[in-house]
Amino acid sequence: MLYLFPLITVAIWAGNAIVNKMAISVIDPGAISFYRWFFAMLALSPFMAKSVWNARKTIKPYLPKICFLAFLGMVLNQSLGYFAAETTTATNMALIMSLVPLISMFISVPLLNSRLAPLAIVGAVLSLSGLILMLSHGDLSILIAQGINKGDMLVLLAAFVYALYCVLLKRWQMPLSNWQSVYCQGLFAVMMLTPLLLSSERMTITPESLPLIMYAAIPASVIAPWCWLQGIQRLGADRTAMFMNLMPVMTALIASVVLNEQLAIYHYVGGIMVLSGVAMAQKKPRKNKPVELATA
Repeated sequence: MLYLFPLITVAIWAGNAIVNKMAISVIDPGAISFYRWFFAMLALSPFMAKSVWNARKTIKPYLPKICFLAFLGMVLNQSLGYFAAETTTATNMALIMSLVPLISMFISVPLLNSRLAPLAIVGAVLSLSGLILMLSHGDLSILIAQGINKGDMLVLLAAFVYALYCVLLKRWQMPLSNWQSVYCQGLFAVMMLTPLLLSSERMTITPESLPLIMYAAIPASVIAPWCWLQGIQRLGADRTAMFMNLMPVMTALIASVVLNEQLAIYHYVGGIMVLSGVAMAQKKPRKNKPVELATA
């Protein structure tokens, strides 16, 4: 039972990568980006509106930071993912996004005054090598001649944006609960995404797009974060974070069945290198703990 909540979270987010791919044929990226957070905020409002209103004096000084976080995490990151889905695979998206913890470590050096452990550097080299192998389809000459696929490049940018979002969230340490922060960011996101909705050609909700929108809005944006926080409370942040390494595996399995995506040998080898590098970078050096004496 301890591992149930993070497993549910990872499964939902893996499914969301499939939704990204399925959505491109029925609704524009800008439209689903808007509807995702619009319906998520509708679902959260009965639980969060009063709490946020009561804390408005505490929240007010942090509105510029909340707005910027919303732009990074909910507008730019999510929109890049939906646009990327037009020209890359769900498997590639999941593998590239698995680099977020690694990128966060490097961004933390200037923003949080963190130090990189030797294992983090080795892990970065291993993950980067795996990523190059995967993006080049196992042939480096293809990557040199043709460059990186547009969709893969957008996902790489999304990974960097989300890593920056995570680091800034830690740097600013706002005196708000997790849900108050998410709710306020979501409200800003809806406002910022409105122009994208209005500029979309396929903005009407249809019977084909509605299930995809609601999956992105409720399970992916509300239920999964709640389960993730439950996992952190029960397992701790470090142990819970390791479950993110399962997301590319789950995504690849679902994509092969639902989307008929074919996995080549370079996916397996490159994916193992990427995930191994991330796991290596996240590994903390052991510290010699003092012997604890039992007390009556």
